[in-house]
Amino acid sequence: MGPAADQRWMRTALALGRRGMGRCWPNPAVGCVIVAGGRVVGRGWTRPGGRPHAETVALAQAGAAARGAVAYVSLEPCAHHGQTPPCTDALIAAGIARVVAPLPDSDPRVAGQGFERLRMAGIEVVTGVLAEEAARDHAGFFLRTETGRPFVTLKLAASLDGRIATATGQSKWITGAEARRAVHAMRARHDAVMVGAGTARADDPSLTVRDLGMAHQPVRVVVSRRLDLPLLGQLARSARDLPVWLLHGTDADPERQRAWEGLGARLMPCARVGVHLDPADVLRQLGAAGLTRVFCEGGGALSASLLAADLVDELAVFQAGMAIGAEGLPMIGAMGLDRLENAARFVLDDLRPIGADVLQIWRRATG
Repeated sequence: MGPAADQRWMRTALALGRRGMGRCWPNPAVGCVIVAGGRVVGRGWTRPGGRPHAETVALAQAGAAARGAVAYVSLEPCAHHGQTPPCTDALIAAGIARVVAPLPDSDPRVAGQGFERLRMAGIEVVTGVLAEEAARDHAGFFLRTETGRPFVTLKLAASLDGRIATATGQSKWITGAEARRAVHAMRARHDAVMVGAGTARADDPSLTVRDLGMAHQPVRVVVSRRLDLPLLGQLARSARDLPVWLLHGTDADPERQRAWEGLGARLMPCARVGVHLDPADVLRQLGAAGLTRVFCEGGGALSASLLAADLVDELAVFQAGMAIGAEGLPMIGAMGLDRLENAARFVLDDLRPIGADVLQIWRRATG
């Protein structure tokens, strides 16, 4: 097979891998396609909870047809023994003749060893195919492996003049139904949805994925130094059924801590910077708990703290065709910036209409 065919099948493997996004943390969301004689004989993606791996699923589907076939995998096959044997061993045992993958795994237990093991078994290994696209898909896994924190997407929904509510606090709805549905689809592709305490108090959100016909739900995360959150709200009422993680200060009221633990929430104490929780420690705690992709929906204070600490990897900005005025609530709180060169920079990656609104995707500037 030539480069064009390799790219075609790798796009298929990447698309399959995205089906696992938000469901397989702390493992990467990998896709695998096994091709023999120009047709697909097996395909798979990492299953919920991270097991089985994509290669295992695809090989089981291919059966004997895998012998002499090509395996397209969206990340280097694992070479270490975990809950299951290494995928490299499974590929070798199945008689795969050629493996095409875009990138090496950043996990030090793999990190090129999978490719080397395959080559030593006489399997042709091709790397670098659609590497940039694969790096984006696995950015959260790589970040957690290399830095200990998850990938952060900050979602903002605002008026033309950057307001998320009127002066009286009215915010439903600035953007339309199509934009809200797109937000639910974004939630579904992340391991967790995160908000600050102010948003949790003002909106009483459920932070669930709705109207998409899926049973799986992301972890609901609230950052609240004092744990001053409604004990009769939607998050409290559903904490036993769907995960709620609360990141709080070590000085939070012990009675409130016990109350939330009694409701079924997981409590995670974090360090402070001044009077606020340290956003870097917040993300380290989430990374240590296994999360690779976090979808932050504000509010303004949490958004400002993440941006000021340069911890936002992607911005998803929904903009509605209305103006609210200076008295409205800004979408980003005070950041204390006095020089433009100190502001985090982003590069526009996508711009498209969503119903009557506009969605802008901005990615962290590099270099």
